[in-house]
Amino acid sequence: MYHYPRLRDLREDKGNTQTEIAALLGIDQRVYSNYETGKNRIPVNFLVVLADYYGTTTDYILGRVKEK
Repeated sequence: MYHYPRLRDLREDKGNTQTEIAALLGIDQRVYSNYETGKNRIPVNFLVVLADYYGTTTDYILGRVKEK
């Protein structure tokens, strides 16, 4: 399993559903859900898109730094 501790928090803070974020990435909601739960590794290109969308860094999403 992979660990993306902040994906859900960022999504909820912005008021998005998993379906909306999946549409942003061009993937199915179930695939995105597997990223949030850590069942699948998130591709780097999706990580970059999400960091830009949330106005943060990939390191923040990955839990490597504490500041957005």
